Amino acid sequence: MSVYFFHIENPEAILRSEKPIVSQRGPYVYREYRPKSNITFHENYTVSYRSFRQFHFVPERSVGSENDQLVLPNMLALGGAILAEKLPPLMKITFNNAMKQFNQTAFFKKTVKEIMWGYDDELINFLKTFFPNLLPFKDKFGLFADLNNTDTGLFTINTGVDDINKVHKINTWNGLKQVNFWHSVQCNMLNGTAGEMWPPFMDPSDTLKFFSPDACRSLELIYQNSDSTFGIPSFRYIAPKTMFANGTVYPPNEGFCPCRESGVMNVSTCRHHSQVFISHPHFYNADPVLWEAIEGLHPNEREHALFIDIHPLSGIPLNVSIKLQLNLFLKSAKGILITGKMQTMLLPLIWFDESGNIDGEILDNFYTFMVVIPRVLQYIQFIILGLGALFLVIAATLGIILLQQNKDRESVTEWIRDKSTTSGKAPVLVCANEKLKTESHF
Repeated sequence: MSVYFFHIENPEAILRSEKPIVSQRGPYVYREYRPKSNITFHENYTVSYRSFRQFHFVPERSVGSENDQLVLPNMLALGGAILAEKLPPLMKITFNNAMKQFNQTAFFKKTVKEIMWGYDDELINFLKTFFPNLLPFKDKFGLFADLNNTDTGLFTINTGVDDINKVHKINTWNGLKQVNFWHSVQCNMLNGTAGEMWPPFMDPSDTLKFFSPDACRSLELIYQNSDSTFGIPSFRYIAPKTMFANGTVYPPNEGFCPCRESGVMNVSTCRHHSQVFISHPHFYNADPVLWEAIEGLHPNEREHALFIDIHPLSGIPLNVSIKLQLNLFLKSAKGILITGKMQTMLLPLIWFDESGNIDGEILDNFYTFMVVIPRVLQYIQFIILGLGALFLVIAATLGIILLQQNKDRESVTEWIRDKSTTSGKAPVLVCANEKLKTESHF
């Protein structure tokens, strides 16, 4: 998992209503392990399991260390400021005094490790002491603190024993047939697989559906082209432009609203009502007004488009790159001093690329059994067909020769008969070779 941060270059200017300037830092790379546990097979041809995630920093593949310091928005303080805007005037005064007492600012400097895995804060300690049920996290606050060494929920998927076309498809998640985060039946549906494998025998008309616990919804990728990945035939699937489109641009997404500009999705309903939106990195495939409002963003397909290369015959992914960006909704909250005069915007925090590919001995075996052996069998088939055709030609040629010899023999016999009839005496046939001459009378 490669993580990229958006370092704020002009925090004080943002509070004066100026355009934010960001610079991308990273990647900070983590190797991700996903061991499964609680594996239970059921009589209805399904299997349940929990998939845990473990992250380990890989310094040799990272640009920088976890001790790098970055200027980022103070998510807790700014999120609280938006909620506090609806409070009575007296409560707003109390909120402002609390922000000042606990040295809270709109932007702060933290290390990569603190932002990723959690940091201590006077405000957090105060809230945990006097309002223990207010904060959704248990210990420190960090963007990925609740993901490390935790599972993604209880998945129950089909084994495909009764129907190969159902293999890997989700039956339930956490015991549910559908989620309840959104505002329409279609948006709450659990479609496709758990995102690790898909049913076999795919063709370009098929779409790639999977449920993402991180996005709290099912996603659907579309076929782009056929190619070869590591020498193995593959289909490439990409995200359609409608994936994060708002309900105005793409009506089926109306259930994910309230929406903002097209290209971002509000996930506050499944993220403890935090003011967080997800999108493609650098607002790729989004309304240009989003990335034009932030200086330092450069969306492009090569760097920011997600894709899955899959072997269509088996449904096994060969090369995967899932890219998502987290964005924080900011505004100048009336009566809340910490927000200053900042513009209303979506400010990008980080984007991450969860990538993986088949390699090593598994790739060698896969290539042998799915490419080499079928190709050898195909060649043998052509050789057998070729030999069969050759034998047919030889047999036909011999048949023609024998037929011609029979015709010649019949012609000679007919000629002898005619001669015998007209002359009244047997004809003389002379046979000669280099060593002897003989006469034979009939």
